[in-house]
Amino acid sequence: MENPFESGHIKNYVLLYVSIVVIMILFFIASTLFHDVAEVDKKVFNSEVNGGIPLHVEDKEKIEEFKPKFKLLEKSY
Repeated sequence: MENPFESGHIKNYVLLYVSIVVIMILFFIASTLFHDVAEVDKKVFNSEVNGGIPLHVEDKEKIEEFKPKFKLLEKSY
């Protein structure tokens, strides 16, 4: 194998590297120019603290009657 520095092929390697860098720069510029960023409205949350939603008697009974379909193991392996 020949040494590229001695045979003069180094300029081909440099041109290849420079062309790849130029192509990357062009793609970066194209992606930033044609990328439209839509403005996002700022969300405002209600900061008032209310007493919470009271549970009705029926809802409490449904929660107590809930039984899972699957039995969980007592130990995790």
